[in-house]
Amino acid sequence: MPKVIGLTGGIASGKSTVSDILTVYGFKVVDADKASRQAVEKGSKGLKQIIETFGEEALDDNGEMDRAYMGELVFNYPEKRLELNAIVHPIVREIMERDKEQLLKEGHNVIMDIPLLFENDLQHTVDEVWVVYTSESIQIERLMQRNDLSIEDARARVYSQIAIDKKSRMADHVIDNLGDKLELKQNVERLLEEEGYIEKPYYSDTNN
Repeated sequence: MPKVIGLTGGIASGKSTVSDILTVYGFKVVDADKASRQAVEKGSKGLKQIIETFGEEALDDNGEMDRAYMGELVFNYPEKRLELNAIVHPIVREIMERDKEQLLKEGHNVIMDIPLLFENDLQHTVDEVWVVYTSESIQIERLMQRNDLSIEDARARVYSQIAIDKKSRMADHVIDNLGDKLELKQNVERLLEEEGYIEKPYYSDTNN
């Protein structure tokens, strides 16, 4: 019977890399970030509601949602974040639920890639939760490099989420991403082997 696995972690913990590895082994990924973009794309009911709530300032020159403007707004004004979430989250859940049901019907194991799975109390919507773990210091360092942020801004984004250590304690399985990409791939393969998804990781020594 196909399984639904919730994949989560902290910001810049390496979750997208793990998703990419899992697709190689036949898992189908339903991505919350992609669904979020779909929910507010040009001409969507989500974008229409955003304009009604936040005004034309929410649009960029191309008539799409101005992500930089909205990001700054919701990051500095928590009440605005709640208003935006009230519009976007129900549409995102609808898109993801539809995609998940279709993939299950086709017999696939499904990864629900949800960055804020615990923050939004969605663990009950999946069979298991897998957390991609790295240290807060690595998260901050990666964020500074990836998004060209100051240390203060990077810390603010990391600390706006539930601590990665706490998420790890709440997970069914933890995927260690304290090392490089090869180590991460090996850690994912080891978990897949232990859980019976693959017979033997490709990196294993065939002579043993």
